[in-house]
Amino acid sequence: MSQSTHETKDRRKPKFLQKLPLLVWLVVVWGALWQDFSAGNLLFGALIALAVSQIFYLPPIELSGRFNVLRAVTLALWFVKEVTVASFQVLFWALIKGPRIRNAVIAVPLRSPSDLLMTAVGHVLSLIPGSLVVEVDRGCATLYIHAMNTPTPESVDKVRSGIQNIEARLIQVMGTKEELAMVKAEKTGASMVTYADQMRSGSTAAGTSKGVH
Repeated sequence: MSQSTHETKDRRKPKFLQKLPLLVWLVVVWGALWQDFSAGNLLFGALIALAVSQIFYLPPIELSGRFNVLRAVTLALWFVKEVTVASFQVLFWALIKGPRIRNAVIAVPLRSPSDLLMTAVGHVLSLIPGSLVVEVDRGCATLYIHAMNTPTPESVDKVRSGIQNIEARLIQVMGTKEELAMVKAEKTGASMVTYADQMRSGSTAAGTSKGVH
């Protein structure tokens, strides 16, 4: 077998491994949409996921190489609590405030530009009643959220910080070591640095260096 054939096979292996997390996620979403996690339905979902990944361009997902099981369990318990509380909140708003409720579309910059984390934040958020992702800006890692009952700037800030808290919890589960260090620094009083902030500071530094002769 020629060297070029070996190189072609070597290039194909990483591509499949990079797609694997996305394929698994698509199968999970398929099962959730049908509310059926039987082996037959998941197998059919896997075939559809493979077909979608071959027909359409899907960016590869880079894994951080770490997964904290304890944090994942804590996140799952927190998620169940949030869904329960938010369900009663939405019911209360619908019965008491009705059409007088004021909603808003809020820009929420995230810390990580990871497609996996942005997708996970969006799915967790969309499954909690009262909010929905309407647009994603991958270039600056920003989610645009339609949120219920946000009549004041303070309520908007509360929603934004709550979504960034979801990201922090997910980073503790599967973020990179650098992202985890950022979250830990925030707990000791450091200011949160979003990916958009990093881009702006990088552009500013580049502009300053160009201006120096």
